[in-house]
Amino acid sequence: MTRRARMVLLAVGAAGVAVLFGLAFARMPAFGGVVHLYRDLAVKAAVAHRTANVVSAVNFDQRALDTLGEETILIGSVAGAAVLLRPSEDEAQGSPPATGRTLEVTRLAGYLLLPVTLIVGFSVIAHGHLTPGGGFQGGVVLATGLHLLYVTGSYRALGRLRPLDLYDAGDAVGAALFAALGLAGIAVAGEFLANVVHQGTFGELVSAGTVPLLSIAVGVEVSCGMVVLLAHFLDQEMAVHVQGRPGRAGPS
Repeated sequence: MTRRARMVLLAVGAAGVAVLFGLAFARMPAFGGVVHLYRDLAVKAAVAHRTANVVSAVNFDQRALDTLGEETILIGSVAGAAVLLRPSEDEAQGSPPATGRTLEVTRLAGYLLLPVTLIVGFSVIAHGHLTPGGGFQGGVVLATGLHLLYVTGSYRALGRLRPLDLYDAGDAVGAALFAALGLAGIAVAGEFLANVVHQGTFGELVSAGTVPLLSIAVGVEVSCGMVVLLAHFLDQEMAVHVQGRPGRAGPS
């Protein structure tokens, strides 16, 4: 495709987006008005399905199909980063250097905060249908907690704690669980991602039907995906070097 053809294609696409934005803004309610249709409908639907956290009700119930798309985007991002960061023809991957020094107080803080952070991450995922949080937030907390081992200077320990093959599989399993719950909705109610599980008691841990299950599936996918993504970035910094040159210095 020539440069002129690309510019014409860009102009046509930009014009279409501009028209859609103009129509959307023209039909928006006046600022400060009392009519909030989406707010009223979302809260009503969340209460009807025993979901205390309305945001989670939107993410994993009312617009769960959008969340599946976001999961797919994350998987694609992780796969793309893995391809881009793999060693090129003039690079090789070896063992990370054993140089570098970490302050004792930093080591202590990392070791103490690691289990606490993991517990918080699991709690954020498990209670996402009750309080602010959910699979996306909790998954990032879990991945961050795991990498506190890198902050302590134990890069090799981090490598032993995160076998990438296992986390690669977890990334795919989380997305597959989300899709499987969607297919279960078709089997039971004839609607993809329909909330067909017993919805329990409002405000209790066992409530909201499929919302906590979908949140857990997202937590698995996001935590594993973030671990794999950070692993490739850290390996590129720590272990990949141009052939014939020494590797980069860093924590052990």
